Amino acid sequence: MSVDLKHLQLRAATYARIRTFFRERNVLEVETPMLSAAGNTDPNIQSFHTNFSGHVDAGARQRWLRTSPEFPLKRLLAAGIGDCYEMGRVFRDGEAGGRHNPEFTMLEWYRVGWNDAKLAREVIDLLERLMLEAGRNFEIVETTYRGLFHDVLGVDALLDPIETLKAPLADANISGDGLERDDWLDLLMTHRIQPEFPRDRITVVSDFPASQCALARIRKSDPPVAERFEAYVGRYEVANGYHELNDAAEQRARFERDNAKRRERGVPEVPMDERLLAVLDDMPACAGVALGIERLLMVLADTHAIGDVLAFPFSEA
Repeated sequence: MSVDLKHLQLRAATYARIRTFFRERNVLEVETPMLSAAGNTDPNIQSFHTNFSGHVDAGARQRWLRTSPEFPLKRLLAAGIGDCYEMGRVFRDGEAGGRHNPEFTMLEWYRVGWNDAKLAREVIDLLERLMLEAGRNFEIVETTYRGLFHDVLGVDALLDPIETLKAPLADANISGDGLERDDWLDLLMTHRIQPEFPRDRITVVSDFPASQCALARIRKSDPPVAERFEAYVGRYEVANGYHELNDAAEQRARFERDNAKRRERGVPEVPMDERLLAVLDDMPACAGVALGIERLLMVLADTHAIGDVLAFPFSEA
């Protein structure tokens, strides 16, 4: 295969612009381990793992390749490091195709004392700068999860019964066996809403269902919502951010629910990050966000194939 030099140059230029953006804002770049004794319990994300053959004093032999630098970055926050970011490789098993590669680059950053709304504005600032420097112009649309589903599909994503949520997918030939409410919401987003996002638009969606809180705080509104946002450029989701939970007991309960769901699905449980849980109560109030670099590069390069923005895709690695 031929190597596309212009896309390699685009990646290098984007890295430099991102580092300049954070240097101007006094956010510290850090580097954390790619291998951990703990993994990601999220039942919708599958991890690679390997075994260490060295001295047993080094700890657990089974090690997990990170799906995100989130847990060690939060340990740094608990240690008092302040605003920080990392840009590095992450790994997710089973995700390979036109828009996915099992090995990819993630930018993740945290802002102490901020909430999800303030961080969403900084995400927009970064995306706008990168788009303008690449010669692209975008409009900005900010909405809530509930408002988006109502405006596009006429359904209430937070309160309508599953049968109502399934109706817009009646012609999609989707087997509903084993699907839960959040699964149907995800299908509506990926099959009916995302594909209609205009190419030249940055869309930020906030206030997710409380059941999709992951590691975010839950706001005690009526109904409750997760203090979480996602950012899309065109039809591609590029960033996912939270007003971060810093309650170790609640986070442990969420990890345990994840592993319970894994057992129900017949997939292996994943060890919880006890080192994170041990310090999570000490983590300052903050907001954090993860941004997929390859998705961003696909937009900047105006391509729908992730292989175009990689030196070598998984099939060629």
